[in-house]
Amino acid sequence: MTEAVFRETTAEPRTQAVPLSHLSLELGHLYMEDFEAGPEHLRRHFARVRPWAEAARAFAADRAGRRRARVSTCFLVDDYFTRFASPAEVVPMLLTEAERAGLTVDYLARESACAVSGKVPVAEAVAGRIVEEPPPGSYGHRPPAAQTGWLANGVRSPTARAPQAMRKAAAWEPPRETAARRHSVFLDVELWNETPDGERLWSCPFLAAVWQLARLGLLRHQGEPVFDPQPHTGAFPDEWDDLPPLVRLDPRADPFAAYRTCSVLPSRFLPVEHAVRVVLDQTDVDREALRQIAERSAGEGVPVPGPVADRVSYVFCEET
Repeated sequence: MTEAVFRETTAEPRTQAVPLSHLSLELGHLYMEDFEAGPEHLRRHFARVRPWAEAARAFAADRAGRRRARVSTCFLVDDYFTRFASPAEVVPMLLTEAERAGLTVDYLARESACAVSGKVPVAEAVAGRIVEEPPPGSYGHRPPAAQTGWLANGVRSPTARAPQAMRKAAAWEPPRETAARRHSVFLDVELWNETPDGERLWSCPFLAAVWQLARLGLLRHQGEPVFDPQPHTGAFPDEWDDLPPLVRLDPRADPFAAYRTCSVLPSRFLPVEHAVRVVLDQTDVDREALRQIAERSAGEGVPVPGPVADRVSYVFCEET
């Protein structure tokens, strides 16, 4: 006599693996004013990006050893903070100027998809995985980031309080970075604020952190990848909402997600990306996705750093 054992499928969630390149190379992340400046502005941008992109490819090839280095390129368009023109106007201009500079954009992503992709509240889900590092000597007197929308990399300077009767006022203390090396570089990152209508408006650094997690293949929703590249067919639409969150422009491109990322950005993005590292350092990433990537990279002989933030690199070039 045998006994039947019944289990709910939801009790054994499976994390779907994603194909991985060795490097995800970002060729730009521009805003409305960059596109409004016209084709010449984009032309200068890509001309400055090209030598750094070639250097990143060479470094990826060296790290891959005898294997062919899988490198995919991507570009992020800001359609979250400002809606401008249309994909039908912007994307062909973007691709033309990239090609003129000798560059190919394999994947195009919309920044609004880092907030909500389809029906998945991506930014809200990542915010729910933030685990603040308690600084040494802290007593939990400040509300958590989940309430305030602010995340720091150390101890904030104490708020001055009126002294009680017969007591002296507390002396001023400077903020302190938790992992400081001799001197602190303290940073307090705004993750979101609220609009007059009470809606949550995610900050640029936080959406950029979500973007990095997507490029590293570490975002899941109920075990499935959040960003599934859709092939480009036909003309580009007139509305941004009609453009898929992530579009594969080159059908022969290497996978979108990768073991490591490199972003070639104008120097004005440096403070934003510093904030990205603070967010990544305190985000509890999907453990199964991390395990899958660690095993696959080790099997290829290209192990990746344990800390997620250390898988991210940048080149900050001069402004156009």
